Amino acid sequence: MTKFKQNIGGLVVTVKTVTECLITLKGVSKAYQQPNGQKISILEPINLELRSGEIVALLGPSGSGKSTLMRMIAGLIPPSEGQIFYHNRPLLGLNPGVAIVFQNFALYPWLTVLENVELGLKAKGEMPEPRLQKALQMIDIIGLDGFENAYPKELSGGMRQRVGFARALAVEPELLCMDEPFSALDVLTAENLRFELLDLWLEKKIPTKAVLIVTHGIEEAVILADRIVVLGRNPGRIRAELTVNLPHYRDRKTAEFQAIVDQVYKILTNPELSGPTVTAHPESAVVSQPEPVPTTKYQSLPQVRTGAIAGLLELLEDRQEKDLYRLGQELMLEVDDILPIVEAAKLMEFLVIQEGDLLLTPVGLQFIAGGIDQRKQIVRTQIINNILLVQQIYRMLQAKRNHRISEELILDILEAHFSPKEAIRQLQTAIDLGRYAELYSYDEPGGEIFLESEVNNQ
Repeated sequence: MTKFKQNIGGLVVTVKTVTECLITLKGVSKAYQQPNGQKISILEPINLELRSGEIVALLGPSGSGKSTLMRMIAGLIPPSEGQIFYHNRPLLGLNPGVAIVFQNFALYPWLTVLENVELGLKAKGEMPEPRLQKALQMIDIIGLDGFENAYPKELSGGMRQRVGFARALAVEPELLCMDEPFSALDVLTAENLRFELLDLWLEKKIPTKAVLIVTHGIEEAVILADRIVVLGRNPGRIRAELTVNLPHYRDRKTAEFQAIVDQVYKILTNPELSGPTVTAHPESAVVSQPEPVPTTKYQSLPQVRTGAIAGLLELLEDRQEKDLYRLGQELMLEVDDILPIVEAAKLMEFLVIQEGDLLLTPVGLQFIAGGIDQRKQIVRTQIINNILLVQQIYRMLQAKRNHRISEELILDILEAHFSPKEAIRQLQTAIDLGRYAELYSYDEPGGEIFLESEVNNQ
């Protein structure tokens, strides 16, 4: 028996309901084997329950395995280890109780709105007449009346996504999965569609029992979700679960809302800490004392330019308000955009984070005050002292008689810890940092990293 608050006719009432566990994940992990035989872990063991009557948001930075986890729940890909249970029975193959809404609409351009909505029902073997009636009913509920015979090219982005919702909901799924469903839309269209979907959920006009949404927007998660699951990366893991005890509809401007957003930001911007399962109370929204988690096998470099780091530091210099969440609001940056810049600045010890505030360190202040050559020297010192991959490359270059190494040698090392695609990104980031700091150079046609003569002579 659980309690939740619901806004009915302007009144907030407490409703008691028995929650049914729809899907259970026990020790679920995912890894892929590389051509060299090395296994790359995408998700480490995940334990999670999805219950009837709740919206759950999967929130985390890029590379945390959010979409992979959703696809395993839907039965599209199998776990490497562990087991997924649907109504307490092991899930084998596709999950019959799940439908997915994708971020890129995924409509067939040669089919009409009605034909696109009927697709899922047709795949389930529904007879033509009941299939037509169910599709028309969902088209009406989603607000697509009058567009049944239109083709996707005739529709706006928001209307195309409505078709995606109608198609998913027409099959009457117990769990509606949404993979960043509003990210391809403009801000106003996304906001409108987000609240229209929430209306349908709260008024029980859609048949689904639970909703799972993958998002990189902290505000979006707090606006919609009853529970927020925060994922870390390299490999993906659950870092915290937060129960949001705020009644719908939620006002972004309230102190309670802001406190929960700040709480999530605090978790995301402290990757070395892990919060236990907590309740985000409107009154306080305080996280229990976090516990340290094991360090990852190999340091992961955020893919950002030095210019972006410099811009962030300069922006912070004269600001009274240094709160990361409010800074992101001002810059109109989502968590996936601003967090890598913050992580890179932290890695180089240019700033620290205290209670969600970005505070410049003495080294960060020196960087801001310096000219181009001084900044290069500071970056050079910081990356040699703090970035393992840069240290390895530099030592290998010094050890070689000709002071040159092949990029393939570095990629072989990285592919023991990252996927081939991620290994290339990690190497490119290290090369960019070293070139900026004039620590080493890169011969792209030859695929070699080398020390310049003026560096060798120092």
